Amino acid sequence: MRKRLSELEQLIMDYVWQNPGCTVAACQEAISRTRPLKETTVRTLFQRLEGKGYVTHGIEGRTYVYRAAEARKNVAAAAVKQVMDRFCGGSLEELLVGLVDNDMVTRRELEQLARRIAAQKRGGK
Repeated sequence: MRKRLSELEQLIMDYVWQNPGCTVAACQEAISRTRPLKETTVRTLFQRLEGKGYVTHGIEGRTYVYRAAEARKNVAAAAVKQVMDRFCGGSLEELLVGLVDNDMVTRRELEQLARRIAAQKRGGK
């Protein structure tokens, strides 16, 4: 189980997922438009993210190039599973009922999801 992402780490990961093969400098420049951060701070955040298993790096010349260790949807699925296990006793049904009861998911969205799952099962995926 991975450690949680801080708000700044999430900001960095959002950039990495949108820009695979990015550098600290490119990330810092893009993020600084809305959230001023020093390059050393962004570098430290990348090191933390690598330590937590969220990113990996390669080296091009003398520059570290970062990529997400997993796709966004896989990280999101693991986070939802963690919530489901902690708050719903591992019950997907309890989680979904809670989402519906709190108007976070509509009946229509659940029906679309059911059709998508059925289509995948028919397609052998």
